[in-house]
Amino acid sequence: MNKLTSQTLQPNELGSSRSGHGIHPLSHYLKALMLSAGLLIMGLISVIATANEPVNINLASAEALAEALQGIGPSKAVRIIEYREAYGPFEHIEELAAVRGIGLDTVEKNRDIIRLQ
Repeated sequence: MNKLTSQTLQPNELGSSRSGHGIHPLSHYLKALMLSAGLLIMGLISVIATANEPVNINLASAEALAEALQGIGPSKAVRIIEYREAYGPFEHIEELAAVRGIGLDTVEKNRDIIRLQ
């Protein structure tokens, strides 16, 4: 019998014992997994809450527009600002569809959070 097969591990060598002292290594992974899941959920809640915040398309920065509006990334947000600088403030929400790359579907997805004043 070789050295490895003749040895047996005692409970405390595995990180736990019958008396409950010591921590099983698996519990570290479970705690880390639970913490990660909790942080992910908190992050998603934050994103969802931010997505529902009203945004004034006549005043908001490109960063704020890109964060708040579905289907609007940084380049389309810049186009919104360029449009309002060239033609003045938006008077109707539907005017947003006149910006290159933004269609009525995108306007409709965001209608509830778009503000003009």
